Amino acid sequence: MVEPNVTMLRNLVSHVEQNAPLQTVSLMQGYKVYGAHLGPFKTPARESDPGVPGAEFNAAQLAWLRHFQQGKTWHWSAIRPGVVGSPVPGNAMNLALSIALYASLCKALGLPLRFPGTLTTWHSIVDHTDADLLAEATLWAATSPAGENEAFNVNNGDIWRWCELWPRIAQWFELECAPPVRLSFHQLFNDYRAVWRELAGERLVEADILRLSDGQFADFVFGWPVRHVWRWQ
Repeated sequence: MVEPNVTMLRNLVSHVEQNAPLQTVSLMQGYKVYGAHLGPFKTPARESDPGVPGAEFNAAQLAWLRHFQQGKTWHWSAIRPGVVGSPVPGNAMNLALSIALYASLCKALGLPLRFPGTLTTWHSIVDHTDADLLAEATLWAATSPAGENEAFNVNNGDIWRWCELWPRIAQWFELECAPPVRLSFHQLFNDYRAVWRELAGERLVEADILRLSDGQFADFVFGWPVRHVWRWQ
């Protein structure tokens, strides 16, 4: 994934620079910069923390951008949110939307809301980034002199555990909360496409659940086999 992602960024920035008065580039990153995809790492993470070995596209994109920007009048900022949540569709990594789809299916099928992840994930400490906060931080970094050529971690500032939050999600959807069972959202969303299509006809929303979420990012988040990024040191 490294070369395709670097190529996309290179093509975009170089063409914009040639054809418009480029002022700033906002590079959206994530905790993979700190090795979140490899296992537990030091938390709270600091923007000054050293990188990790191995090919990773977030780091490769930033390395290219830093080099390309040298001697230019425009600047960049790198934004590093936690897991992002928003009611807005169109983002394959929107965990909140995937959970809402799952809960809606459970309600339609008369099923309790079971946490779909591992027991380790169930008890892990988690942080989160609200989409509105992320937008405000991105705008600030792009327009403030203090944000020029800097990276910023952005999250809500609070921490929680799924075992604490999940019953509240069930309550919000007026569902019973049942013990965790390892499930695949990707498989469920494919299995229940017809059920969702019927629901969509009643609610006037997108009829194809896979156009809203294919569930794969949620499966990744709920399937972390370790206490992951949220192990405090």
